[in-house]
Amino acid sequence: MMTEKINLRKILPVFMSFIVMGFVDIVGVSTGYIKQEYQLSDSIAQLVPAMAFVWFFLLSVPAGILQDKYGKRRVLNIGMALTGLGMLIPFIQNSFPVMLAAFAFVGIGNTIVQVSANPLLYDVTPSSKFSSFMSLTQFIKAVVSLLGPIITTFVATQFGNWKLVFAVYAITSLIAVLWLGLTPITEKRSDKKPADFKSCFSLLKNPVVGIMVLAIFLTVGADVGMNSNIQNYLSTRFDISLEAASLGISIYFSSLMISRFLGAILLNWIKARPFLIGTALVAIIGLILMFVAPVKWLASVAIFLVGLGSGNLFPLIFSITVDRMPDRINEISGLMIMAVSGGAFIPLLIGVCTSSFGISGGLIVLSCCILYVLLGAILVRK
Repeated sequence: MMTEKINLRKILPVFMSFIVMGFVDIVGVSTGYIKQEYQLSDSIAQLVPAMAFVWFFLLSVPAGILQDKYGKRRVLNIGMALTGLGMLIPFIQNSFPVMLAAFAFVGIGNTIVQVSANPLLYDVTPSSKFSSFMSLTQFIKAVVSLLGPIITTFVATQFGNWKLVFAVYAITSLIAVLWLGLTPITEKRSDKKPADFKSCFSLLKNPVVGIMVLAIFLTVGADVGMNSNIQNYLSTRFDISLEAASLGISIYFSSLMISRFLGAILLNWIKARPFLIGTALVAIIGLILMFVAPVKWLASVAIFLVGLGSGNLFPLIFSITVDRMPDRINEISGLMIMAVSGGAFIPLLIGVCTSSFGISGGLIVLSCCILYVLLGAILVRK
């Protein structure tokens, strides 16, 4: 039985894997620069986040099965190594296909990281603190996501090459792999039959699991859609430069960071389900304000509210589901991270709607995603 003692020697290297996990969010600011550099349309530019996130659909369940057989730490290190490799590919050649290949490797690696990191966190933290620690790790991820546009803008203005941010990320990934590899961790094992495809997908028959997996699909899709379209929203609506519009991404990730830090504290006293309902409402209010904002500062407030409301959606949905079936955590993690593929499909839908109906079309898609999460949280009963 797990004790309530917190072992920082084991927790900290697992926390660093969430830093690597946050690297995938560089796809947001990268989409704007790639669109500008290669003169792409809105819909073609959205192939960049699609290439990064489609792997969550294809590889999450296999990764969950592999980690059930070979161990979470080993599979997590493989994922971080692939992420670092993907960060080096843009230096091979300057072309759009090479950039797509780079984000494919980043997506593959990040898929494995997300499948393995959360269950490994469950092994090294007290079970009563798991929801709080989930929000704390998502706070760490948000810090990384916040720094991404700042680092990218800095290297672009100071060195004339925005792609240098990938070198920073590659080095950090290597450090994370070495640290976790040198840390002994005893993983919890279940007496149940090892996971397979049938056991994973049969969980979708459970109403709570089915509702929550779709909620993850739409939550991540909305998050990536916000991340990769804030530049377009601000530059189109208020006629500002790409560099100035990139700061809107920093506002969004700042609010995500604040939201997750507060969530890590408040979830020690507030139950997960009512907290999920309240934060989803805040996100919807922010999206409505984005529709009607007549000036840039009010639009920035709206973006902040969306991030403040959506920051804890993923950890809340994940922890609520795992608490129902803790012995099936590897399979649930595989399904949940498979649903992260919403980050590939929802932005494509946003791009099509934006090309056809303008910025408002994309905002409608985002609003529908968060509205489902709100309704799902109301439907799910303890």
